[in-house]
Amino acid sequence: MNNSSSTTALVLGGGGSTGNAWLIGVIAGLSAAGLDLTTADLVIGTSAGSTAAAQISGEAPATLFTMTVTSVPPQRPAPSGPVVDHLARTNGIIAASADAADMRRRMGAAAIERDAGSDGSWTDRWRTIVAPRLPSPQWPANRILITAMDAETGEGVVFDRNSGVALVDAIAASTSSMSPFTIGDRRYLDGGYRRNENADLAAGYARVLVLSPFGGRSLHPAEWGMHLSAQVAELREQGSRVETVFPPDDAEHLFGANAMDLTLRPAAAQAGYDQGQAIAARVSEFWNGGA
Repeated sequence: MNNSSSTTALVLGGGGSTGNAWLIGVIAGLSAAGLDLTTADLVIGTSAGSTAAAQISGEAPATLFTMTVTSVPPQRPAPSGPVVDHLARTNGIIAASADAADMRRRMGAAAIERDAGSDGSWTDRWRTIVAPRLPSPQWPANRILITAMDAETGEGVVFDRNSGVALVDAIAASTSSMSPFTIGDRRYLDGGYRRNENADLAAGYARVLVLSPFGGRSLHPAEWGMHLSAQVAELREQGSRVETVFPPDDAEHLFGANAMDLTLRPAAAQAGYDQGQAIAARVSEFWNGGA
């Protein structure tokens, strides 16, 4: 995936609205301590991490952090179709699936079936929410990969500046949860259905730093290889050094079931900022090629 001069990859996992705020906080805290992660040779963004990837590529971490702790973004529009408990629906599909590929196909089919009874406005509505969150509508100069899943085939999709897809559409697809987002004649679901962090896309990079708001956890059976631990093992087997950062235990209430609570974004960002400063020495040594 890399070239001979590329050494560092930053992986920003999914985690809802509070996860996005935590990612911004960690990166800003590290920046305040002297470590600039925005210089990474590659940034991989999934779901909430895709928004963060674009944000840190176009705005100073300190500015993003200040904006996050002082404002609450517009409310996410309700998904199309009947209101069903998201977690229960997801767990039901996982339980009925034979493996990860089967799960993705079932997830896509279920999403398309629900969308068939909608008024078709989801894509436009969600795009208008996502667009103002981005510092620029243009793909950044640095290399970033944005993940999604093709709702019709269940296959993982990776967008970049050469994909012929607008940045806002790539990020809207990656953050679409279980509501199909349409680009051209294709419909896409959240990038987290491929893998929550998608760290495997950093294969070949010497040092890979993974920030995971979900703490590396997954709802899927371990044998499916969806957990972050499996991705890390794959990277290390291929020669990459990998460091992971998870939210602290005392911040657990800010994530998980509360991940879409916009009122918790300032607290999540502050928790990330404090954590970034606390781990700066360790992460800097890793990032800069230390032992």
